[in-house]
Amino acid sequence: MGLISLIWGIAALLWMVLAFIPLLGWGNWFLIPFAAVGAIIAAIGLLFTHATKRGRAKTGLVLNAIVIIVGVIRLSIGGGII
Repeated sequence: MGLISLIWGIAALLWMVLAFIPLLGWGNWFLIPFAAVGAIIAAIGLLFTHATKRGRAKTGLVLNAIVIIVGVIRLSIGGGII
């Protein structure tokens, strides 16, 4: 689960970079739920992984949380359109 959430977070981060391009800001509407699913996967990974092997799940959770926060800020600045 940790590796899946890490890969999911990296994909969401790359998608976030593309959403910074003007006229592609609408991608944030799809990016936020995508990253939320990744954060849920990371949380499940944290619950069911041994304490010494939680690094990937924690990293995936942080990446997905950053993407969600930046996506929400980007949508609030652009009024949800751009």
